[in-house]
Parts: sequence; C-alpha cells; structure tokens
Amino acid sequence: MDTATYDVVVIGAGPVGENIADRVAQGGLSAAIVERELVGGECSYWACMPTKALLRSATALRAARQVPGAREAVTGELDAQAVLRRRDSFASNWKDDGQVAWLGQAGISLYRGQGRISSARVVEVTGEDGATTALTARHAVVIATGSGALVPGIAGLREAAPWTSREAAAASAVPGRLAIIGGGVVASEMATAFAGLGASVTMLARDGVLPHAEPFAGERVVESLRDSGVSVRLGAEAGSVKRDDGGTVSLTLTDGEQVEADELLVAIGRTPNTGDIGLDRIGLTPGAWLTVDDTMRVLGDDGAPIGDGWLYAAGDVNRRVLLTHQGKYQARAAGDVIVARAKGEAVEDGRWGRHAATADERAVPQVVFTEPEIASVGLTAAAAAAAGLRIRVVDHDLGAVAGSALHADGYRGQARMVVDEDRKVIVGFTLAGPDVAELLHAATIAVAGEVPLDRLWHAVPAFPTVSEVWLRLLEAYGR
Repeated sequence: MDTATYDVVVIGAGPVGENIADRVAQGGLSAAIVERELVGGECSYWACMPTKALLRSATALRAARQVPGAREAVTGELDAQAVLRRRDSFASNWKDDGQVAWLGQAGISLYRGQGRISSARVVEVTGEDGATTALTARHAVVIATGSGALVPGIAGLREAAPWTSREAAAASAVPGRLAIIGGGVVASEMATAFAGLGASVTMLARDGVLPHAEPFAGERVVESLRDSGVSVRLGAEAGSVKRDDGGTVSLTLTDGEQVEADELLVAIGRTPNTGDIGLDRIGLTPGAWLTVDDTMRVLGDDGAPIGDGWLYAAGDVNRRVLLTHQGKYQARAAGDVIVARAKGEAVEDGRWGRHAATADERAVPQVVFTEPEIASVGLTAAAAAAAGLRIRVVDHDLGAVAGSALHADGYRGQARMVVDEDRKVIVGFTLAGPDVAELLHAATIAVAGEVPLDRLWHAVPAFPTVSEVWLRLLEAYGR
C-alpha cells in the first residue's frame, strides 16, 4: 500500500470540497482531495449549472414575447436540441479536465477513487485498478461527499428505472410525456424546463408545490405551470409503478387513477452520501447525516467533537442547508478555522464570527428558477411565528412598481417582508416574479446584517427599477 501525509485530507471534490482545500492551501497548509467521480461534483454536472441552462432559453423567449417590439422579432419556436447542446457545454460535456487543472494550479493533490476513513486521521483511497493509498492527515479530515437523490419504497419504482435529478439534468432527448413525483424545488424547476422544451408534463405533488416557501409563491408557480400545460395534481400520490416492454411507465395512484408517461422523474428529497466512507470505523453510522458544530466539526452522539476534533463535515452531508452556495459558505468557515487551529491562532467561532456558519440559521438565500422566479431569504412568516418572534408581515404588488411595468407588459409579482417587531429588523423576505433573482442580495444583506428599518429607509432605490419595491414596502410598514 502506498502512503502519503498531508496537513488536511478532503473526501469529495465538489464545490464544497474544492473550496475547503483551496482555503487550506491559501492558508499555507498542504491539502489532498479524494474524488470517486468527476472533480466539480453534483453542481457542475448534474444540478445547478446544467439545470439552469435547461431553463434559461425558455425564460429568455418568454421575456422577449412580453415586450412589444421584441415580441414581433420572435419568429420561431424554441429549438430543444440547441438548448440541450448549450446545456452540454455548461456541464463541460461531463469531462473534468478544467477542474483537475485548477486543482493543480492551486497546489492541491488529487487522488481518484473511493475514500474511506480507516482510523483517526487516516483515509484509504481505493482506485479503479484496486490499488490502495493510505493518506494521513496531520490536522484534519473533511467529509464533503454531498447527497444523492432519495428514491422511496413505492412498489415497482426501482424496477421501472426512474430518472432522478441526475438523469433529468443530463437527458439527451426530451420525452414526449414526463411524469414527476414531487413538488419541491427540483420537481418544480424540471416541470418548468421540460414543459418549455415541449414535453407533456404531469406533476404529482402530494405535499403541494414549494411547500416550504411562502404560500403565495407555490400558488403562483402552480398557476404558471398549469398555464403552460402542465397537469399539476396537488395531493396526488403514486401507489405503484410499472414500466412495460415498450418503455411506457404506468403509475397507479393511491386513489386508483392511472397515469402513463415515457419517463418518470422522482424528486422528493435527498439522502447523504455517507454509506461507504468508513464511518463505522470511528463509531458513526454509515448512511447517516452528520451532525456538526458551527465550525463544521463532526459531533458524536454525546455532542462532543469526534476524537480531539480532527473530523469535519461540510455541505449537504451535514444537512444544515442543502444548497451549493451555503455549502461553499460553510467551506470557507471550515477551511479557515482548520488553518487557525493548526497554527494556534485565535478562533472566532461566536455568532457571526469569521469561523462560524451563523447564516445557516436564519439568513439563507435561495432562488427557485421557475416561472415566475421565487427568491427568498430568511424565515417565512409561518417559520418566524413558530420560532416565537413577534412579527409583522408587509406585502406589496410587485407589478405595481414602475420598473416592473417597464420590464414587461403584464408583469405580475409579489413581494413580502417579515419584520421582527421587537428588534425592528427584517427576518424574512420573499419575491415572486419574472427575473427577481438578481434582486435578492439586497434582502440577504438586510437580513444577515440585521439592518434596522429606520436605517433601511435611507437606502434609496434607483428609479425606475424593480428595486423600488423596497421603498413601497417600507412606506407600507410606516403607515
């Protein structure tokens, strides 16, 4: 068995693992990263980038058709194959040469294969040829293996070879009929994407559409999906699934109704990629989510760091927030704190400290790239009330802002801010409307910075922009 020693060993070379290794290297420590698939991870090849590429062309076409002058210039329909080719380019044609080259430039060593923790600070990497290399970490081992699609135990489902988010993101053709089990972010975005590409889509949303967002967000997305021809079945649940010899998928719903499709996408949640990384060797449960403190150190059942605190976990695998940007935020905190601890420097792990991922609690931004887009940060009104806050909810018609009228004829949207009345700060903000994603960061700053409302009053939005909604919301609050 070959051996090597580094200051830090990272298992998983997705965006989170890459960022941790980079921060460590920038801090002057040596780093090795282990990857069993493509360097760049889920986001680069099967999630964020390719899925948004699938959505963008139809969004641009809809936008053009909402503006007189541009509308008349649009003479054709969406070219699905051109969309798929553009998607391929954003997934780097599922080759990781560029990402591998970046690792080399950053001074990070790459080991390809399955990484498993064999003992404290030791990771054994088994390559495709069966050869094993033992990597010893002087200071820390970091688990950044992410998550995979959850496939429920519906009768016949696995045998029917359904799509998960990966197959949907990498589809080489648009199915004539697509059925989707789920109503969350992935389900809603892929229903939007494939309907735009010409598929006949049926969506089985047992728990509703975007159930964790403000209610008006899900309602507007359902309305839009139905307007685009998607059959949205709220409360519907699949009881069994079967694929026949010709490839047709038949779903029998729990109420007895039959749904047929050419492909079936399952998008009901995620499961941690921890089943084969050696957790049992250090007293943890294989296949389980990992619990961490705010600096991403893994905690045991007793609530104390594993061993002397050598094990970290960042990104989806710790279940704090399953979003790429939030995982990268955790990576920055973890990478920097590993360097600080290794060098005996001060650790800033208090609330909003440099080495603590405090924003995971109540300042998480998210954009759902449906039609309309849903952009949110912080708590919904229901979540804020459940947290015991004394709140006031302020809504405004986003379409009534001058910038929105200029943006598109018939612009429809809604904005909501949730105010903590005791502290007079915003704790939640949601926007629903065309192209609202780029408006979100102002709200994120307000929530994360806990900016008092009387100071926000002096943040004057430029006219005529959609951002003027901030003034309208603050005016409504002051009445």
